[in-house]
Amino acid sequence: MNLEIKNLSKTYDNGVEAMKDVNLSIGKGMFGLLGPNGAGKSTLMRTIATLQDADAGTVHFGDIDVAKDPDALRRTLGYLPQEFGVYPSVTAEEVLNHIADLKGIAKKKERKEVVEVLLRKINLYDVRKKKLGTYSGGMKQRFGIGQALLGDPQLIIADEPTAGLDPIERNRFYNLLSEIGENIVVILSTHIVEDVSTLCNDMAIIGDGEVLLTGSPEAIEDSLNGKLWELQIEKSEIKSYESEFNVISSRFHMGKLIITVVADDSPSEKFTAKVPALEDAYFNVLFNQQQGVAI
Repeated sequence: MNLEIKNLSKTYDNGVEAMKDVNLSIGKGMFGLLGPNGAGKSTLMRTIATLQDADAGTVHFGDIDVAKDPDALRRTLGYLPQEFGVYPSVTAEEVLNHIADLKGIAKKKERKEVVEVLLRKINLYDVRKKKLGTYSGGMKQRFGIGQALLGDPQLIIADEPTAGLDPIERNRFYNLLSEIGENIVVILSTHIVEDVSTLCNDMAIIGDGEVLLTGSPEAIEDSLNGKLWELQIEKSEIKSYESEFNVISSRFHMGKLIITVVADDSPSEKFTAKVPALEDAYFNVLFNQQQGVAI
């Protein structure tokens, strides 16, 4: 089943336009929704997950009209919200058994087997009887995706799932998501470029509530082939270069500032060509949006 989002818009009471005519078609596999904080990602995820209503537009998952039949969507949805709270004084095993019961796995023996398999999959079986309040951030995130997997969902939404994780826990989380994201629709909403470049076969970049660019990460990277140039400069020179060139990003290396510029040809003999990465394409899209340039 595909997830079809058409003309979705949402304006909050304070006047913030969180979604502006969003259109996306998302098929099976890992789909990355990449954008800075405040871009509208969580609003879109909450709308798909039936936690809030849009002002206009539609969301369909296969034959399910999400606005008209939210319960049907919920029966096939696994959701890991950005802020995932846990009951600190109960164990992972107890909570997963309870959630499994709520999701319709009524027989005790079947529920026990499902929970045991799941705990092994998320690498928490050895600590299944420990209280959730003692878990590290990474363990809590693995528990979060575990509860989202209960009930054999066909659509999984993970909203900023790796924020705050250390590199080791992030890699564990990548491995877990890559295992489950082959035969169902998985939406990974994040501001971390590495999440998308590592896991996703399709993606969209969102900013200020608008979808700015869609495509595969490889195609989006390749769009900048032959157009990226680097130069090491003094920190005091940055304003001068920004006024003269399309400087999409800068980074420090050994105390020196290295700028990345987008141009059809080398800006000068001082610049060297740069092989594009997804991060460069992301910065370029956001730069163009800030400049009011059509992408």
